[in-house]
Amino acid sequence: EGLTQRFHRVIALDFLGFGFSDKPRPHRYSIFEQADVVEGLARHLGLQRHRINLLAHDYGDTVAQELLHRYEHNKTGSILINSLCLSNGGIFQETYHPRFIQKLLQDGGLLSPLLLRLMNFFFFSRGLGAVFGPHTQPSQAEFWDMWTAVRNNDGNLVMDSVLQYINERKQHSGRWVGALVSTSVPLHLIYGPLDPVNPHPEFLQLYRQDPTHHPVGMKLLPMSTVSVLDDHISHYPQLEDPTGFLNSYLNFINSF
Repeated sequence: EGLTQRFHRVIALDFLGFGFSDKPRPHRYSIFEQADVVEGLARHLGLQRHRINLLAHDYGDTVAQELLHRYEHNKTGSILINSLCLSNGGIFQETYHPRFIQKLLQDGGLLSPLLLRLMNFFFFSRGLGAVFGPHTQPSQAEFWDMWTAVRNNDGNLVMDSVLQYINERKQHSGRWVGALVSTSVPLHLIYGPLDPVNPHPEFLQLYRQDPTHHPVGMKLLPMSTVSVLDDHISHYPQLEDPTGFLNSYLNFINSF
Protein backbone atom coordinates (compact mmCIF):
# COMPACT_ATOMS: atom_id res chain seq x y z
CA GLU A 1 0.00 0.00 0.00
CA GLY A 2 2.80 2.39 0.88
CA LEU A 3 4.39 1.82 -2.54
CA THR A 4 1.14 2.52 -4.40
CA GLN A 5 0.82 5.84 -2.57
CA ARG A 6 4.31 6.90 -3.71
CA PHE A 7 4.42 5.54 -7.26
CA HIS A 8 2.15 5.98 -10.25
CA ARG A 9 2.23 2.24 -10.90
CA VAL A 10 3.46 -0.80 -8.93
CA ILE A 11 3.96 -4.17 -10.66
CA ALA A 12 4.55 -7.43 -8.80
CA LEU A 13 4.95 -10.77 -10.53
CA ASP A 14 5.38 -14.42 -9.68
CA PHE A 15 8.40 -15.84 -11.48
CA LEU A 16 8.07 -19.08 -13.43
CA GLY A 17 8.00 -21.91 -10.88
CA PHE A 18 6.78 -19.60 -8.08
CA GLY A 19 3.42 -18.64 -6.57
CA PHE A 20 0.58 -18.79 -9.08
CA SER A 21 2.70 -18.82 -12.23
CA ASP A 22 3.16 -21.96 -14.33
CA LYS A 23 5.48 -24.60 -12.87
CA PRO A 24 6.44 -26.79 -15.82
CA ARG A 25 8.35 -30.02 -15.27
CA PRO A 26 10.67 -31.18 -16.51
CA HIS A 27 12.08 -27.74 -17.25
CA ARG A 28 15.47 -26.10 -17.04
CA TYR A 29 14.75 -23.11 -14.81
CA SER A 30 17.24 -20.30 -15.29
CA ILE A 31 17.91 -16.77 -14.04
CA PHE A 32 18.42 -15.77 -17.69
CA GLU A 33 14.94 -17.02 -18.60
CA GLN A 34 13.42 -15.20 -15.61
CA ALA A 35 15.08 -11.97 -16.81
CA ASP A 36 13.58 -12.62 -20.27
CA VAL A 37 10.17 -13.03 -18.57
CA VAL A 38 10.50 -9.65 -16.83
CA GLU A 39 11.52 -8.00 -20.11
CA GLY A 40 8.59 -9.68 -21.86
CA LEU A 41 6.20 -8.45 -19.18
CA ALA A 42 7.55 -4.89 -19.53
CA ARG A 43 6.98 -5.05 -23.31
CA HIS A 44 3.51 -6.52 -22.81
CA LEU A 45 2.61 -3.63 -20.48
CA GLY A 46 4.04 -1.06 -22.90
CA LEU A 47 6.83 0.03 -20.56
CA GLN A 48 9.80 -0.11 -22.97
CA ARG A 49 10.39 3.64 -22.76
CA HIS A 50 9.58 4.03 -19.07
CA ARG A 51 12.34 4.24 -16.49
CA ILE A 52 11.64 1.60 -13.85
CA ASN A 53 12.65 1.41 -10.18
CA LEU A 54 13.49 -2.23 -9.43
CA LEU A 55 12.92 -3.54 -5.90
CA ALA A 56 14.19 -7.10 -5.38
CA HIS A 57 14.66 -9.76 -2.73
CA ASP A 58 16.71 -13.00 -2.59
CA TYR A 59 16.15 -14.89 -5.89
CA GLY A 60 14.89 -11.61 -7.36
CA ASP A 61 18.21 -9.95 -6.50
CA THR A 62 19.94 -12.25 -8.99
CA VAL A 63 17.31 -11.66 -11.69
CA ALA A 64 17.73 -7.90 -11.12
CA GLN A 65 21.53 -8.24 -11.40
CA GLU A 66 21.10 -9.91 -14.80
CA LEU A 67 18.71 -7.15 -15.91
CA LEU A 68 21.25 -4.58 -14.70
CA HIS A 69 24.02 -6.28 -16.69
CA ARG A 70 21.86 -6.15 -19.82
CA TYR A 71 20.95 -2.52 -19.23
CA GLU A 72 24.57 -1.46 -18.71
CA HIS A 73 25.76 -3.41 -21.76
CA ASN A 74 22.78 -2.43 -23.93
CA LYS A 75 22.02 -6.10 -24.63
CA THR A 76 18.24 -5.73 -24.90
CA GLY A 77 17.05 -2.33 -23.73
CA SER A 78 13.68 -3.72 -22.61
CA ILE A 79 14.12 -2.57 -19.02
CA LEU A 80 15.33 0.99 -18.53
CA ILE A 81 16.49 0.90 -14.92
CA ASN A 82 16.08 4.12 -12.98
CA SER A 83 17.23 2.63 -9.64
CA LEU A 84 17.83 -0.74 -8.02
CA CYS A 85 17.17 -1.73 -4.43
CA LEU A 86 18.25 -5.19 -3.26
CA SER A 87 17.42 -6.95 -0.01
CA ASN A 88 18.73 -10.10 1.69
CA GLY A 89 19.97 -12.36 -1.11
CA GLY A 90 23.01 -14.40 -2.15
CA ILE A 91 24.80 -11.57 -3.93
CA PHE A 92 28.25 -12.90 -3.00
CA GLN A 93 29.23 -16.57 -3.15
CA GLU A 94 31.81 -16.02 -0.39
CA THR A 95 29.18 -15.18 2.22
CA TYR A 96 26.23 -17.26 0.98
CA HIS A 97 25.13 -20.20 3.17
CA PRO A 98 22.16 -22.09 1.69
CA ARG A 99 20.12 -24.22 4.07
CA PHE A 100 20.88 -27.95 4.33
CA ILE A 101 17.71 -28.98 2.46
CA GLN A 102 18.59 -26.54 -0.34
CA LYS A 103 22.02 -28.14 -0.70
CA LEU A 104 20.47 -31.60 -0.90
CA LEU A 105 17.95 -30.54 -3.53
CA GLN A 106 20.30 -28.44 -5.67
CA ASP A 107 22.59 -31.44 -6.11
CA GLY A 108 19.74 -33.30 -7.82
CA GLY A 109 20.19 -37.03 -8.13
CA LEU A 110 17.88 -39.81 -7.06
CA LEU A 111 17.27 -38.36 -3.59
CA SER A 112 15.56 -35.14 -4.78
CA PRO A 113 12.25 -36.61 -6.08
CA LEU A 114 11.88 -38.57 -2.83
CA LEU A 115 12.59 -35.53 -0.65
CA LEU A 116 10.14 -33.42 -2.63
CA ARG A 117 7.37 -35.98 -2.16
CA LEU A 118 8.13 -36.31 1.56
CA MET A 119 7.99 -32.54 2.03
CA ASN A 120 4.90 -31.61 4.03
CA PHE A 121 3.56 -28.57 5.87
CA PHE A 122 5.39 -29.45 9.10
CA PHE A 123 8.84 -29.65 7.47
CA PHE A 124 8.12 -26.64 5.26
CA SER A 125 7.05 -24.37 8.12
CA ARG A 126 9.96 -25.46 10.35
CA GLY A 127 12.47 -24.85 7.57
CA LEU A 128 11.01 -21.48 6.65
CA GLY A 129 10.62 -20.41 10.27
CA ALA A 130 14.38 -20.90 10.75
CA VAL A 131 15.09 -17.96 8.42
CA PHE A 132 12.70 -15.60 10.21
CA GLY A 133 13.72 -13.85 13.41
CA PRO A 134 12.51 -15.30 16.74
CA HIS A 135 10.23 -12.29 17.35
CA THR A 136 8.92 -12.01 13.77
CA GLN A 137 7.68 -15.53 13.06
CA PRO A 138 4.77 -15.89 10.62
CA SER A 139 1.43 -17.00 12.06
CA GLN A 140 0.14 -20.50 11.29
CA ALA A 141 -2.27 -18.93 8.79
CA GLU A 142 0.60 -17.15 7.03
CA PHE A 143 2.62 -20.35 6.89
CA TRP A 144 -0.41 -22.09 5.34
CA ASP A 145 -0.76 -19.32 2.75
CA MET A 146 2.92 -19.75 1.77
CA TRP A 147 2.63 -23.53 1.65
CA THR A 148 -0.53 -23.24 -0.50
CA ALA A 149 1.36 -21.01 -2.95
CA VAL A 150 4.23 -23.51 -3.10
CA ARG A 151 1.85 -26.45 -3.64
CA ASN A 152 -0.11 -24.61 -6.35
CA ASN A 153 0.40 -26.35 -9.73
CA ASP A 154 2.51 -28.98 -7.90
CA GLY A 155 5.22 -26.40 -7.26
CA ASN A 156 6.73 -28.54 -4.50
CA LEU A 157 7.83 -30.99 -7.22
CA VAL A 158 9.91 -28.39 -9.10
CA MET A 159 11.87 -27.06 -6.11
CA ASP A 160 15.01 -28.96 -7.08
CA SER A 161 14.86 -27.55 -10.63
CA VAL A 162 14.29 -23.99 -9.41
CA LEU A 163 17.19 -24.32 -6.94
CA GLN A 164 19.65 -24.70 -9.81
CA TYR A 165 19.98 -20.92 -9.51
CA ILE A 166 22.46 -21.59 -6.69
CA ASN A 167 24.78 -23.26 -9.20
CA GLU A 168 24.12 -20.46 -11.71
CA ARG A 169 25.19 -17.89 -9.14
CA LYS A 170 28.54 -19.65 -8.77
CA GLN A 171 28.99 -19.98 -12.51
CA HIS A 172 28.11 -16.36 -13.36
CA SER A 173 29.35 -14.62 -10.20
CA GLY A 174 31.70 -12.36 -12.16
CA ARG A 175 28.93 -11.22 -14.48
CA TRP A 176 26.39 -10.49 -11.75
CA VAL A 177 28.64 -8.96 -9.09
CA GLY A 178 30.38 -7.08 -11.90
CA ALA A 179 27.06 -5.49 -12.88
CA LEU A 180 26.75 -4.02 -9.37
CA VAL A 181 30.39 -2.92 -9.22
CA SER A 182 30.36 -1.03 -12.51
CA THR A 183 26.85 0.42 -12.58
CA SER A 184 26.03 4.12 -12.57
CA VAL A 185 22.42 3.37 -11.51
CA PRO A 186 21.48 4.48 -7.96
CA LEU A 187 21.88 1.34 -5.83
CA HIS A 188 20.67 0.51 -2.33
CA LEU A 189 20.61 -2.50 0.00
CA ILE A 190 18.05 -3.11 2.75
CA TYR A 191 19.45 -5.76 5.09
CA GLY A 192 18.06 -7.82 7.96
CA PRO A 193 21.21 -8.63 9.98
CA LEU A 194 19.97 -11.81 11.71
CA ASP A 195 19.90 -13.66 8.36
CA PRO A 196 21.58 -17.11 8.64
CA VAL A 197 21.75 -17.40 4.82
CA ASN A 198 23.68 -14.12 4.33
CA PRO A 199 25.11 -13.68 7.84
CA HIS A 200 26.20 -10.56 9.65
CA PRO A 201 28.86 -9.21 9.78
CA GLU A 202 30.59 -11.08 6.91
CA PHE A 203 27.99 -10.20 4.27
CA LEU A 204 27.89 -6.51 5.15
CA GLN A 205 31.69 -6.27 5.45
CA LEU A 206 32.06 -7.58 1.90
CA TYR A 207 29.25 -5.35 0.60
CA ARG A 208 30.74 -2.25 2.20
CA GLN A 209 34.32 -3.43 1.74
CA ASP A 210 36.79 -0.98 3.23
CA PRO A 211 39.05 0.48 0.50
CA THR A 212 42.13 -0.18 2.66
CA HIS A 213 41.42 -3.93 2.56
CA HIS A 214 40.50 -4.14 -1.10
CA PRO A 215 43.23 -5.51 -3.39
CA VAL A 216 42.97 -2.53 -5.73
CA GLY A 217 42.27 0.01 -3.00
CA MET A 218 38.66 0.82 -3.86
CA LYS A 219 35.20 0.18 -2.51
CA LEU A 220 33.58 -2.90 -3.99
CA LEU A 221 30.24 -1.18 -4.60
CA PRO A 222 31.03 2.53 -4.67
CA MET A 223 27.56 3.58 -5.85
CA SER A 224 25.60 1.78 -3.14
CA THR A 225 24.01 2.97 0.09
CA VAL A 226 22.83 0.58 2.82
CA SER A 227 19.99 0.42 5.35
CA VAL A 228 20.51 -2.06 8.20
CA LEU A 229 17.28 -2.89 10.03
CA ASP A 230 16.93 -3.85 13.71
CA ASP A 231 19.10 -6.66 15.10
CA HIS A 232 16.19 -9.13 15.33
CA ILE A 233 15.20 -8.85 11.63
CA SER A 234 16.29 -11.84 9.56
CA HIS A 235 16.06 -13.06 5.94
CA TYR A 236 12.62 -11.60 5.05
CA PRO A 237 12.85 -7.92 6.08
CA GLN A 238 9.86 -6.92 3.91
CA LEU A 239 7.65 -9.32 5.92
CA GLU A 240 9.33 -9.02 9.32
CA ASP A 241 9.55 -5.21 9.42
CA PRO A 242 7.34 -3.85 6.61
CA THR A 243 7.29 -0.31 8.01
CA GLY A 244 11.07 -0.14 8.46
CA PHE A 245 11.55 -1.69 5.03
CA LEU A 246 9.18 0.78 3.35
CA ASN A 247 10.73 3.79 5.12
CA SER A 248 14.23 2.69 4.13
CA TYR A 249 13.15 2.25 0.52
CA LEU A 250 11.34 5.58 0.29
CA ASN A 251 14.30 7.39 1.88
CA PHE A 252 16.48 5.89 -0.86
CA ILE A 253 14.02 6.83 -3.64
CA ASN A 254 13.73 10.39 -2.32
CA SER A 255 17.53 10.81 -2.17
CA PHE A 256 18.12 11.24 -5.90
